[in-house]
Amino acid sequence: MAQDEVVVISPTGWVAEQAKTYEESNGALGAEIQGAPCLLLDYRGRRTGQWRRTVLIYGRDGDGYLLVASKGGADEHPLWFLNLEANPDVRLRVGAERFAARAETLSPEEKARVWPGLVELFPQYDEYQKKTDRDIPVVRLTRVAD
Repeated sequence: MAQDEVVVISPTGWVAEQAKTYEESNGALGAEIQGAPCLLLDYRGRRTGQWRRTVLIYGRDGDGYLLVASKGGADEHPLWFLNLEANPDVRLRVGAERFAARAETLSPEEKARVWPGLVELFPQYDEYQKKTDRDIPVVRLTRVAD
């Protein structure tokens, strides 16, 4: 992403506030949601091509960062997930570090392996999965060279 490209922050009030705090503090503030670690995800809109930003809880799997596309147990996928399916090249801020990454949805077998750790990190994920017939995807973000 070029330095001069505009990034549209989530229209959800608390997400926008947290993203602003996280970015302005260089990751020193706003780096948790209900005790779980979070990161800033910048991704391209699948229709507009516009860069967008949201705040998401993440888990780790080796060198990868794991995101749960739960949308609080809603019956439809979150928009950020649909955009990652269309445009898997993203930018992350994890704490003070900012880097490029590539998104990949985990296979059912991989999800089964990492799901218990994600539920341990954020127990609501289990409740979210019970609320919907949708299989909640898990996405791995893998760092790529800038």
